[in-house]
Amino acid sequence: MSPKNGNTDTVYTLKIFRFNPETDRELRYDTFAKRFPYGTTVLEALLNIQETADDSLAFRFSCRSAVCGSCGMLVNGAPVLACRTQLATLIGNQVLIEPLPNMEIIKDLVVNMAPFWEAYKRIEPWLHSNGDQPPEKERLQFPDDEKKLDPYINCILCACCYGACPVLGFDEQYLGPAAIAKLFRFMKDSRDQRGLKFLAKVDNPDGVWNCRTIFRCIDACPKDIRPTDTILALKRKLTLYRFKKFFRVL
Repeated sequence: MSPKNGNTDTVYTLKIFRFNPETDRELRYDTFAKRFPYGTTVLEALLNIQETADDSLAFRFSCRSAVCGSCGMLVNGAPVLACRTQLATLIGNQVLIEPLPNMEIIKDLVVNMAPFWEAYKRIEPWLHSNGDQPPEKERLQFPDDEKKLDPYINCILCACCYGACPVLGFDEQYLGPAAIAKLFRFMKDSRDQRGLKFLAKVDNPDGVWNCRTIFRCIDACPKDIRPTDTILALKRKLTLYRFKKFFRVL
């Protein structure tokens, strides 16, 4: 999409979701009409509003460089990182800003990510050695094996895919696309020794079989990771693992 308005300042109307459970009984939206220069990001606009119009506005941010993943939110209905989304790339001058779905609201645009982190911990996101002693030197990896991980290692755990996933809207126990994609990343690592038996952690209604293959997680990922592909790959691994177990019993 080509940027609009060249290098001139533009007036934008930002409609921002507001809710403080300590003081508010109902959800509301506050509207701010302000002039911003070309190149202003949604995060910079929020910081400007916080500094000049309403210092009670709450949202998360840290690195401002699309690395930490803290500023995930809905902008015009799409899960994005506010720090890398420029106002000039949005359609029209009306900007709707809301918190990520599928998580409890703490205040305004800040959500409780505890369920997201709990799902992440359940897949044990570290290299498994199966009890082997730590090596005296670094665990080496051939370049070809490392390249196999390239499509999956850039996840910054921003939870944009978690907020976009329609399954989590009706099943809070679902692991979610980020955790499953991270599991696939470790199982594909040539240095990891957890083995196929570990797939039992996602071989249940709350794991890979709950995915409806709608691909919204792929659309939402700011790092171009394809969580749905990893879920389908793990389904294939599980199917093969079940067949092998079945024939061993026979």
